[in-house]
Amino acid sequence: MRIFLAGASGVLGRRLIPRLVQAGHVVGGMTRSPGKTEELARLGAEPILCDVFDRDALIQAVAGFGPDVILNELTDLPDEAAKIGEYAELNARIRTEGNQNVIEAARRSGSPKVLVQSIAWQLPDGPGALAVAELERAVLAEGGVVLSYGQFYGPGTYHEDRIPAEPRVQIDRAADRTVELLDEPSGVVVITD
Repeated sequence: MRIFLAGASGVLGRRLIPRLVQAGHVVGGMTRSPGKTEELARLGAEPILCDVFDRDALIQAVAGFGPDVILNELTDLPDEAAKIGEYAELNARIRTEGNQNVIEAARRSGSPKVLVQSIAWQLPDGPGALAVAELERAVLAEGGVVLSYGQFYGPGTYHEDRIPAEPRVQIDRAADRTVELLDEPSGVVVITD
């Protein structure tokens, strides 16, 4: 299949590319960071430089790639876990406006299947929880798949040296399960250890 991977340069995206390529898929790896395109190519993806908030450019990029599947693994989180609170509104925006742009791009490129990253735990009331609910509602309304991941742990994650509270999932297990779920029917799939 042709898989458009949004969030390709993230901690999960970098693990997904080699697994998807090894499974025989062609991967278009989207990043908004010009400095990350070489790494995406090295991992086996066709780099696609695009910002999810540039709706017209995203529609053009998705249509140009012609995907069978759009895998939305986008988040907007800091490198340091201690700063997550400072990014709450940014991450909420990527889950709402960013996800709506991905869905619109899918509609305009033949409606490929959409799989989207979500979380397997309940956020406290506020913008983050509302954004997760909106993301999940929008994806399910399109017949897509919500991938509800536990907290990532392992190399490159916020929890490199310790196992977090449940729900949790080791990052490589999360990547393996994601590849296995490409043909999953519409619904919510919880991905935990």
